Amino acid sequence: MSRQTKLFGEKAFDLLKELERSSQTIPAFDDDGVRQVLEEIKAIFEENVAQASTYNTSGDRSLWPLLNFRHAALQRNKRCLLAYLYERCKRIKALRWEFGPIIPGDIKQALCEPEVTFFNNYSKSLAAYMCSAGYNQGLPIDLTNNLRPPKSLYIEVRCMEDYGKFELDDGEVIHLKKNSQHYLPRAQVESLVRQGILTHIA
Repeated sequence: MSRQTKLFGEKAFDLLKELERSSQTIPAFDDDGVRQVLEEIKAIFEENVAQASTYNTSGDRSLWPLLNFRHAALQRNKRCLLAYLYERCKRIKALRWEFGPIIPGDIKQALCEPEVTFFNNYSKSLAAYMCSAGYNQGLPIDLTNNLRPPKSLYIEVRCMEDYGKFELDDGEVIHLKKNSQHYLPRAQVESLVRQGILTHIA
């Protein structure tokens, strides 16, 4: 068995390992790694097509194990590549629930253009669903506010930066200045807490 044959599928598996080991929310999209896997899939396919023609012409059954081995390597590459893309899609969906409709700039740099498009489309679909879910009440239901069951309806928060005016649902306007503390409805400030503008005082 050649050295090249032994290396079949290693790059595809490396994509998954690097994604799993990353300490970041979502690491930078590995364009080069994905390209190498696609090139290997193409090369394996072309080799099999060429040898399959020889097999069909000569009937040499000694080629059959190698054809099957290459086909298995091709399928494994495809599964690893799809798993890599699927896991990234799951993490991109999670970004919408954690940060809202705007991706933080440092995280956005890690996404490729189709992933940014996927995020925007998912965000629009989620927003449309939340509007339809609150249709009878006349207001959209923000499902991203309480990602965990709340222990209380109000929380005490400290403002980490000068944010400015913030209007509550009842019309009251709060001035959020750096280091100011407030006792506010959890549902209305949860997104500001997730963005780091407010911090929950235990």
